[in-house]
Amino acid sequence: MPVVELSYSRLQKLIGKSSKKQISDSLPFLGLDIESEDKDLVRIEYSPNRPDYSTDFGIALGMQGLLGIKTGAIKLKIKKSKQYSINVKSDVAKIRPFVTGIVAKNGKIDDKTIKQLMAMQEDLHFGIGRKRKKSSIGIHDLDKISFPLTYSTTSRNDKFIPLNSEKELTITQILESTDVGKDYGQILGNSSKMPIITDSKNQTVSFPPIINAAVTTVTTKTKNLFVEVTGINKADAEDMLSVVATILQSAGFSLEEVKISGSKNSTPKLESKKMTVSTTLVNQILGLNLNSSKIISCLKKSRLDASLKGKDILCIIPAYRFDIFGPMDLVEEVALGYGIQNLEPALSPSQTIGQTNHVSQNLKFLSQVMVGLGYLEALNSSLTSKRVLYEMTNRNSSKIISVRDSKSQEHTILRDSILPGLLENLSKNIHESYPQKIFETGSVFSEGNPIDEKISFSGISAHQDANFTEIKSVLQSGLKTGFDLEIQTKTTSHPTFEDGRCASVLVNNKTIGIIGEINSQIIENYKIRVPVVGFEISLSDSILKSV
Repeated sequence: MPVVELSYSRLQKLIGKSSKKQISDSLPFLGLDIESEDKDLVRIEYSPNRPDYSTDFGIALGMQGLLGIKTGAIKLKIKKSKQYSINVKSDVAKIRPFVTGIVAKNGKIDDKTIKQLMAMQEDLHFGIGRKRKKSSIGIHDLDKISFPLTYSTTSRNDKFIPLNSEKELTITQILESTDVGKDYGQILGNSSKMPIITDSKNQTVSFPPIINAAVTTVTTKTKNLFVEVTGINKADAEDMLSVVATILQSAGFSLEEVKISGSKNSTPKLESKKMTVSTTLVNQILGLNLNSSKIISCLKKSRLDASLKGKDILCIIPAYRFDIFGPMDLVEEVALGYGIQNLEPALSPSQTIGQTNHVSQNLKFLSQVMVGLGYLEALNSSLTSKRVLYEMTNRNSSKIISVRDSKSQEHTILRDSILPGLLENLSKNIHESYPQKIFETGSVFSEGNPIDEKISFSGISAHQDANFTEIKSVLQSGLKTGFDLEIQTKTTSHPTFEDGRCASVLVNNKTIGIIGEINSQIIENYKIRVPVVGFEISLSDSILKSV
């Protein structure tokens, strides 16, 4: 969990009408953990899904709401401007296609403010920026830049003086000889072209996502800032910008728009979103009996806007609160506004004694049997990629199930088979000794209304002498010991398996899966060095409940 160091005296000034004890007592009820205290300094651990808490400005905003000093949503006041613009060239489309930005003017910057902004920048890089891969920020001295700016590519031989340096370096030298270049250079791969932001005087402003130019360094003499965010996803870049804009506005800066144009880019709107929640849901989840006006008051203390709309409550959620996805998140905000300390514990009205689900018991027993047979259990995500699930295994992707609005750029597909994931596991362990034997039981998904979810059981064995007879005996032993089931096999064909060395698995003359020797081309795709055999069967309810 990320940690931020704050000053109680500085927090008191930012919050207003608050004592050190009041702040210290209230921090945990804002969802923050106090890690340590030393006189005026306090180290606070916060959740990565609240990057606005990475600075004392953001924590002050939340604390003002909790203490009732200032309530309701923080509204970004962004002045329209034609003075600032970024033109995006098409050559960045395949490298780092999106850029956005904002101007912040007439602020006061001291050493503590610089420290807070830099800490926020790095926490955003590590969190929603995924170590700068998805998105990254550059904060610059606006008065050292001549607009309009151009976001394009340049060669690795291009030179400029990077941040914290007095010497002009080529991009290649920056990537090879500086710490930041070594840490993040792999994001840009081996491309001969590198992303670059230049101003109207052809002066380098930023080499994203690696480093800013020294000329735009922010100091205590800086009064106006330019913030640019680049990334591989427009929404992620604008989410990051919304946090920075909110913090800068709360720090006393006035915001101005930066026009973005060209190559699928557009000017950021940073708009609030609307969401409704029912009073019934709030009271049911929290075990309270709050009326609509009280729920609205609680939401406003959590720095959201809310009003009554029919029987529901309409919430206005500011752009920087992208951690709020649905009504249950709003219920949590009501709880925070109500005060966690005010919730009274109560015994559950249900007197039912809990017990392990019968299906879970059988799956656990099956796992123990496989471990006894010398196999290691794997636990892969149900979300995977098209490459792993279909392309590497020659499987038909016509019935692919994609997840809408996935936060991952790669893991966007619900798996319909476990076996490809196990092959991926082998490919990541090619330098380990053989034999390698792994299995997994887990959910697989197929088209339906709603999506159909079933449990599959898959195992693979990789070593120089792996063959069909071996893997069939393992499956027979597993099902006989685990479920007292006898299996039969019938020759068939499957794109993942070798022709003539593949069979359907049948129980009571009903096909439940596939078994055989993995196709040599697929083994080559995964760069596995030895033969591989495997199986995958569907564990229907009748099988799981048969013991």
